[in-house]
Amino acid sequence: MGFQQGVSGLNAASRNLDVIGNNIANANTVGAKLSRAEFADVYASASSNLGSNAVGIGVRVDAVTQQFTQGNLRTTENPLDMAINGRGFFRMSNNGDVTFTRAGQFQLDQTGFVVNSQGARLTGFGVDATGQIATGVPTDIQLPTGGIAPQVTSTADLTLNLDAASTVPASAFAITDASSYTGATSLAVFDGQGNEQAVSLYFRRTATANEWEVFAAFDGQTLPLGGPPAPVGNVTFSPQGTLVSPAAPAGLSLNLPFSAASGGPSNVALNFPGTTQFGSPFGVTQVSQNGFAAGRLSGFSITPEGAIQARFSNGQTQIRGQVALADFRNPQGLVPIGNNQWAQTLASGQPSVSAPGSGNLGVVQGGALEESNVELTQQLVDMITAQRSYQANAQTIQAQDQIMQTLVNL
Repeated sequence: MGFQQGVSGLNAASRNLDVIGNNIANANTVGAKLSRAEFADVYASASSNLGSNAVGIGVRVDAVTQQFTQGNLRTTENPLDMAINGRGFFRMSNNGDVTFTRAGQFQLDQTGFVVNSQGARLTGFGVDATGQIATGVPTDIQLPTGGIAPQVTSTADLTLNLDAASTVPASAFAITDASSYTGATSLAVFDGQGNEQAVSLYFRRTATANEWEVFAAFDGQTLPLGGPPAPVGNVTFSPQGTLVSPAAPAGLSLNLPFSAASGGPSNVALNFPGTTQFGSPFGVTQVSQNGFAAGRLSGFSITPEGAIQARFSNGQTQIRGQVALADFRNPQGLVPIGNNQWAQTLASGQPSVSAPGSGNLGVVQGGALEESNVELTQQLVDMITAQRSYQANAQTIQAQDQIMQTLVNL
């Protein structure tokens, strides 16, 4: 036994205590990952000739590796906070330098970029002119914070049942005469300025089998304005009561006489998906249209696929971007650079970047953060073990010193 073994043991135990102490210090750090000291025994190069009689000369720290196991997720009050559930890293850009992190504490800066507390920008995919996600090379995510303009109604869908047992009205159609039509419903539409307008639709059976006329009234007046009421068009059914016409998407053409100040007249395509003619009372199941008023931005939400949805005061939502996740063949090859970030190395390999939920990548949970995967109780136990190892190696040095003193005193 020599001093070398004991000294190497002290150094290894001290390094292990450093690693454990760092784990304990980061037990509450968002996105932090557990580190582990890995040891290897040491033999003199000439000891290979001794076979099984070789005696080692100590121990060394072979590596300090990080364990990328999943941390617990906890919800927060910030909708832009994000947690990865599964494999992957957020890809960050800081003045051209690309880093990777599991810490999803994000916010908007003064220019609308999604950034972390160090000002590094989250990267992902933008949207094209049609609002579709434009995948490809990831770029810095910038979220417009303005509102959305109004959209005039151009299509409307109604699902209803027209009573097959009803009879043909005897009197001419008039909105003031309920006996001149079988059923009626209202439809809210929007003009070019985003003002909500009410349209009434009336359904009147004709003498032709399985055929119904559709009349419309705008602002309390039948259409067309200034003339006698005329049907917008006809709805026909098969003998079994299923819809035959009109066919989507053209539908019936409803011309709405919006004023010039409100954007002028607008044509609305009326469609009747799922509408039936059965022997039951008139009833409306669903009414929808594609117009809306102007809206102010009210907040953001994140889908599991990483799509960032903007919510507006008018009830509309729009996708403004998508978070990109990066994955590595060897995550242990990443080098930690501080601030909860890693940099790629030759050992980690090149990152593969894609949308959350694709391939082996995990999904993203908005309004949540991933906690450190450090198990504090286990680290305290490991610290006691490392401390005992340090003390034991100190004892070997003390024993060697006593042997040397004995030899000196001979």
